[in-house]
Amino acid sequence: MSVTIKTPEEQQKMRVAGRLAASVLEMIEPHVRPGVTTDELNTICHRYIVEELEAIPAPLNYNGFPKSICTSVNHVVCHGIPGDKRLRKGDALNIDITVIKDGFHGDTSRMFLVGDGSIQARRLSEVARESLFVGIEQVRPGVTLGDIGHAIQSYVEARGFSVVREYCGHGIGQVFHEEPQVLHYGEPGTGLTLEPGMCFTIEPMVNVGKRHVKLLADDWTVVTKDHSLSAQWEHTLLVTDEGAEILTLRSDEQIPQLSA
Repeated sequence: MSVTIKTPEEQQKMRVAGRLAASVLEMIEPHVRPGVTTDELNTICHRYIVEELEAIPAPLNYNGFPKSICTSVNHVVCHGIPGDKRLRKGDALNIDITVIKDGFHGDTSRMFLVGDGSIQARRLSEVARESLFVGIEQVRPGVTLGDIGHAIQSYVEARGFSVVREYCGHGIGQVFHEEPQVLHYGEPGTGLTLEPGMCFTIEPMVNVGKRHVKLLADDWTVVTKDHSLSAQWEHTLLVTDEGAEILTLRSDEQIPQLSA
């Protein structure tokens, strides 16, 4: 599949889908507390997406995925399936939301620290979020995907953490996962050159320990091999003539001021 360039009309539909996806993360925040199960969070999000947003939860039945959101706790890297696990004070939780509205996808995720989280979890989450914005800062016409990956990898590794390599960002539009694949590591000047109208996600997965992961028997849940904590943040982006438009920016979200 080739990379799609979105028309102005398609870009506007992507803006709507992205804004709705962001609103789900805003809505669910007060529900993330000790004692709640990840399946209860899934039910709340499902009802909000279907009833309030009149949209479709993209993960539900996607290649057999059984739930409407992904919930990844502590050493789960991505694609955690909501279930009867009750959150405990100190847990680090990623909630990954993708909605379909008028045929277009908006995809975003963020970390939640249950209670205040540990010092290590807070630092990991902070670096993972900062690395996302380091990548976003690179996005503009003429830049390569390798430039983005290299910037993220350099930022994370300089702070003593590791970047997962088996899973990556992706093109997005009328299809959930399109070309290109957006790696969170790489070499400058390599890979696809960005053009205005491209839409894709950046979603670095950052581990406290080593970068290696394994897939569990459910064929979805990905965990760190060494059981170290993992964190992930994700935004859907549109390449503009000047840079990047963040389509899933939350209304209360502050873009971090980054050091090199």
